[in-house]
Amino acid sequence: MPINDQELGELKRIAKKIRLDIVDVTGWSGGAHIGGSLSMVEILTILYWKYMNIDPARPNWEDRDRFVLSKGHGGVGHAVVLAHRGYFPFEDLKEFNHTGSKLGMHLDSKKAVGVEASTGSMGHGLSQAVGMALGARVLKKSWRVYCVIGDGESNEGSIWEAAMAAAHYKLANLTAFLDRNRMMIDGPTEEVMSLEPLADKWAAFGWAVREVDGHDLRQLSEAVEFAQSHLAGPVMVLCRTVKGKGVDFMENDPAWHYGGLSKELVERAKQSVEREG
Repeated sequence: MPINDQELGELKRIAKKIRLDIVDVTGWSGGAHIGGSLSMVEILTILYWKYMNIDPARPNWEDRDRFVLSKGHGGVGHAVVLAHRGYFPFEDLKEFNHTGSKLGMHLDSKKAVGVEASTGSMGHGLSQAVGMALGARVLKKSWRVYCVIGDGESNEGSIWEAAMAAAHYKLANLTAFLDRNRMMIDGPTEEVMSLEPLADKWAAFGWAVREVDGHDLRQLSEAVEFAQSHLAGPVMVLCRTVKGKGVDFMENDPAWHYGGLSKELVERAKQSVEREG
């Protein structure tokens, strides 16, 4: 069922806490891909706290839904979500990207509990998600697969090969979210390698497409509800987002694709998140 008012309030509280903790972890680690982590917070919040059929106490439960972060550089955001969801102790985040830590900059599925696929080499995650969705069919399982991809990552040919395969096999158990913050490490996506018209492209590749405000939890909820009821094939949710969302001096600035934060900047960033929230 779509989120009600009580759920909306709780999910907003969770999203705000996740943003605050992404800022802290970036400070503790010395640097992280913070801009693109902040832009996908609501997407991960709606999935992990509302829709995904998971049990953090049993991370290898066979019938769990699968989540793949294809834009693996957003690992700092994913790690915070997994800690809050109970996959590992919050204290582990204080060692994020430190030598010997289980939580590297790009999360390793063999080390970080709750991570389904090791990603970070751009363009690979959607292909892995397609394989997982096909695996459910072969095993006659009902699990669903959710995948978040980046718009800069959408320059990669492997994204579009995976898109063709998913449509060809009519993978109705696969839902992808494109974090359309319009920024990549080298600058605005439309200047580096134009992607538009993205909705038309995904539709032409055989996907059902929904366009939403990627920071609006109600719109995200409605898109997931549609995806779960759509039986003809895969669904792409194009999420209009803001890189660095919530931190005023980071928003829409590609310089914050990756960055470190001094104690002073950590406090300034958290104050901005508090004001917006």
